[in-house]
Amino acid sequence: MTFDYFAYGSNLHPLRLAARTPSCRALGPARLAGHKLRFHKRSLAAGDDSGKCDAYATGDPVDVVHGVVYRIDLRDLPALDAAEGNGDGYQRVTARVVGAAGAVAAETYLASPAWIDRGLRPYDWYLEFVVRGAGHHALPPAYRAALARTPAVPDPDRARAAQHFALARGALP
Repeated sequence: MTFDYFAYGSNLHPLRLAARTPSCRALGPARLAGHKLRFHKRSLAAGDDSGKCDAYATGDPVDVVHGVVYRIDLRDLPALDAAEGNGDGYQRVTARVVGAAGAVAAETYLASPAWIDRGLRPYDWYLEFVVRGAGHHALPPAYRAALARTPAVPDPDRARAAQHFALARGALP
């Protein structure tokens, strides 16, 4: 048994997601209308004061979050829920996303309102996962350019940053 998952943040990066859900297989780019990408979700990790991605619901059909639909074995869902902090930071929801093959219902994670802090910025390594993942999946050029212009801050924990940069800069499949 499998499920479809819409990745729009650091899980766009195939190595990042494969480390969490080894069964993942990219099906292709998709978009989520009525949402806008924000880096305002507080991190669950101790000592991490950075912003993580949120597909923030605006209700305006002009607003779109681009991402990728992955097919994942159901046995990997608990690991994905844990990595995303389902129920504690993010809420897993079923969203209607549209790709080349049409509309599909896919699981995704939206920030819980209590976990939003509009003053946050992503760490540089986190943004690198998002930007490289978007490039790998050939998301729209204007969208990728906007991602690359996102202000980021260096992670004060240089060992953590080095570990994440190594994975983000690894050879993509």
